[in-house]
Amino acid sequence: MARAAGERSARSSVWLEGKAPRGGRGGGQPSGLDRERITAVTVRVLDAEGLAKFSMRRLAAELNVTAMSVYWYVDTKDDLLELALDAAYGELRLPDPDADEDWRDQLRALATEYRALLVRHPWLSPLAGTYLNIGPNSLAFSRVVQRVIRKTGLPARGVTGAISAVFQFVYGYGTIEGHFFTRVADAGMTPDDYFQQAVSTVTEAPDAAEVIQESKDIMAARGGDTVAEMLDRDFTFALDLLVAGIEAMVERD
Repeated sequence: MARAAGERSARSSVWLEGKAPRGGRGGGQPSGLDRERITAVTVRVLDAEGLAKFSMRRLAAELNVTAMSVYWYVDTKDDLLELALDAAYGELRLPDPDADEDWRDQLRALATEYRALLVRHPWLSPLAGTYLNIGPNSLAFSRVVQRVIRKTGLPARGVTGAISAVFQFVYGYGTIEGHFFTRVADAGMTPDDYFQQAVSTVTEAPDAAEVIQESKDIMAARGGDTVAEMLDRDFTFALDLLVAGIEAMVERD
């Protein structure tokens, strides 16, 4: 069946189609322009303006070239977004799974790094759910995660489930957190002021006010004087629950 314009097959990927990085070909091509620079500027534009506003024309303007000049280095916008996605994964600081270090510490470090990456680049999470994520940096991250989970002592049949439990949690947590900070920035407020205003607003709705009232003791017990502290406490506790669950499953087996 023919695909509609803009659709991609399950195998369609910049990493699968044998597209070697191109250099300039002369004939008026802008000096100093290459795939690495284009990718870095793409990340910068995505950070500043978000995925919805991103276009090849906007990128070309940032590079001070024509859109056709960009297309000499990448065939499609999808290819460029895949490159930007993998470049972001390259920011992750990965532990050495062969080091004499407790798997719990390494797992917490990986989860914390991934959360920070999702918050730092809010556009990353929708792209991670769109593409195959088989670029070199993404694969390096996946390999380290797998090897750290293997160190837990879980049987092989439980490795993928443990990875899903931890990193799908982090994906969801970091995505929601990233959305929150984007709304805060759009509102021109601090996270704490935005949070207080949001709580005050929702209490005006009777049903929402009832839920807020029922949650007061939970919120007080959680602690934290700022939004950042509250987010960190919840993340740390949730991650501890997952680590404890892995420990319990290892002990049961």
